[in-house]
Amino acid sequence: MAPPAHSDILVIGGGPAGSYAAAALAQEGYQVTLLEKEHFPRYHIGESMLPSIRPFLRYIDADDAIVNGGFSVKVGAAFKFNHNKREGYTDFIHPDPNHGPSAWNVERSKFDEILLRNATKQGANVFEGVTVGAIKFRNPDDEPTKMQPISLEWKSDEGESGETTFKYLVDASGRNGLMSTRYLKNRNFNKALRSVAWWGYWTGQGRYAVGTRRENATWLESLTDESGWAWFIPLAGKVSVGIVLKEDLAKEKKKAFTGPNALNDWYHSQLKFLPGMEKLLENATFQGEVMTAGDYSYSAPVHAGPNYRCVGDASAFIDPYFSSGVHLAFNGGVTAAATISASMRGDCAEEDAAAFHSDKVNTSYTRFMMVVLAAYRQILHQTLPALSDVEEDNYDRAFSFIRPVIQGMADANNGVTEDMLQSTMDFCQEAMGNTDPEMHADVAKRVADKSLLEHDGPLLSVGEIKKIAGDDEDMEIVLRRVQARKALEALHWQPNFRGEAFNGLTIRLEKGNLGLTKSSA
Repeated sequence: MAPPAHSDILVIGGGPAGSYAAAALAQEGYQVTLLEKEHFPRYHIGESMLPSIRPFLRYIDADDAIVNGGFSVKVGAAFKFNHNKREGYTDFIHPDPNHGPSAWNVERSKFDEILLRNATKQGANVFEGVTVGAIKFRNPDDEPTKMQPISLEWKSDEGESGETTFKYLVDASGRNGLMSTRYLKNRNFNKALRSVAWWGYWTGQGRYAVGTRRENATWLESLTDESGWAWFIPLAGKVSVGIVLKEDLAKEKKKAFTGPNALNDWYHSQLKFLPGMEKLLENATFQGEVMTAGDYSYSAPVHAGPNYRCVGDASAFIDPYFSSGVHLAFNGGVTAAATISASMRGDCAEEDAAAFHSDKVNTSYTRFMMVVLAAYRQILHQTLPALSDVEEDNYDRAFSFIRPVIQGMADANNGVTEDMLQSTMDFCQEAMGNTDPEMHADVAKRVADKSLLEHDGPLLSVGEIKKIAGDDEDMEIVLRRVQARKALEALHWQPNFRGEAFNGLTIRLEKGNLGLTKSSA
């Protein structure tokens, strides 16, 4: 069956962002058509998930299918930044045990197919093996941000071709980013995060922290020569092992490797810079081939315009250090769905709905970017040229909720300064600090106000922590770690997702009434 001649909403791409947007819109009763050039299941990298995907999945009725998908539970992640210190650790078990394990490491071929089939289940018309060609606009000669898409040409791998008109377009075309690269031409690459990844799969591997509640956690390790980092992601029956290096350093290191097996030889040679990884792999067997891809982080000033939304990797991509890819895909998918529904329902003008989507996507991206930059500063031990890549408005929105903590005051200059950037990166590092359960338990005996260590306890400034801890260095370290993790939980749990306001609007995340609502704040 061929795609229809018209659809209320047309989605390009069936990855997590496109499938999510299609499912959320279809369950509202809109006519949704999704075009995907591949046939699922199809291979994709990006296997480690964050806890934040659980509420997103529940909203589109996909949670049970993922829970029962047979994926490896992600109990947490260990971060080995400095080989002279103990690793940092972050757990991924939901504080409410009724919710069960909150994250997984997944085979993306299976995970993505579950999401795509769920979009069909919710009422979207999905067409696989269909490649999108030219997009046509109502006003092709206008400035790019004001161009309104009205139809697109497509061709199936069975030889059929045609054109589909639509009221709204969701571009989830992945890194190709049809709207951003072909028409808007507004993609900006982050100069500080130009990296390349190489990865492959092993069997018979060891497990991190055997016999503890951290057993089989994801392991992230800096290379001892300060050229990059590596991942060790346990999957069902195997482990994904990848190495990510700064592009310029990678080119220099690879010069010594030539011949037909150069890529494989180079990949294995890097393990000598990863003592923790070598230990986990000492009895493991490498399977298959080494794969590679550029991890060029990028974003754009806007991700929406008249009757179109860009989501997932089609809008922005950030280094995979904190496994933010699917989280950002879902974030963009639901925001696109809410703003399109708001425009169709008359909640607000289309111009305001599009602006909300851009603001929300940029804010979420910037939050993760700053934490990744903090990690890279530890990995590479050098100053990163990050300031030029941060839009002041995006930065201000992204970190307004921790500004009182990092600056020690409730009222601050809204402009981005080098000191503010440095303070934020210092603060983010505290969330990945070198503490352990025994250290926390020991400090808990000495803290007079036990609420300071609780999940829902008060947030303290750096100055307040120093006053409480006095000369107790361990207490200061633990309190700073606890405070940083509380403040940065918005990255994982997004408790403010429904209430976060942009230009006087918030998302109304209600099935059957999805849209935007005027903020009371």
